[in-house]
Amino acid sequence: MSSRIVELVIECEVQPWEQLGLTVVDGVAQVGGVRLRFVPGTGGLVAWGLADLPDTSGALAESIDGLRTHRAEPPSGPAPDHPLGVAGFDHVVVMTSSLERTCGAIEASTGAVLKRIREAGAIRQGFHRLGEVIVEVVESPQVTAPEAGFWGFVWNLHDLHGACDRLGPEVVSLPKAAVQPGRFIATVRGAVGTRLPLAFMSVLD
Repeated sequence: MSSRIVELVIECEVQPWEQLGLTVVDGVAQVGGVRLRFVPGTGGLVAWGLADLPDTSGALAESIDGLRTHRAEPPSGPAPDHPLGVAGFDHVVVMTSSLERTCGAIEASTGAVLKRIREAGAIRQGFHRLGEVIVEVVESPQVTAPEAGFWGFVWNLHDLHGACDRLGPEVVSLPKAAVQPGRFIATVRGAVGTRLPLAFMSVLD
């Protein structure tokens, strides 16, 4: 069994996330089987908590190729119903200057194998699965840092178009066709103040 993402740490005030329908209690919310922990700051997504780490990672470093990492227990119960119909996480995006370096570090630390690589011009994408969440590692010529960094994430919604209508165009873009056949995606506006790129994706029936 490979590791699971069970917690994400976000440096941001909670109000923008409550505007999107999250129930936040004492700085903690839950989406699917992933806990969201909000802490003071403006850095956006800054760390992840992993469960079911391989025995060989008993001496887990505080980062995986620059990605701040800690051991965490899964949430104790199901997530509360979300008013926008969020079903859970689709994927978390990590940016890197070297797909091989970052994906190799993720596999070595978590046991989550690299599922596939997608080439899109100068952009390369590698995909791992950590529990219910896909990790999309993106190599871009614009990234020159020696270590990887968290970027943003995507939630799956049961009724994407209805959620976009409810939030309005000042909060979220109009849905457009996603890379995945038959699915649509919409992006939350930066002015909302989530401190990280956030998108909604439709769930295939």
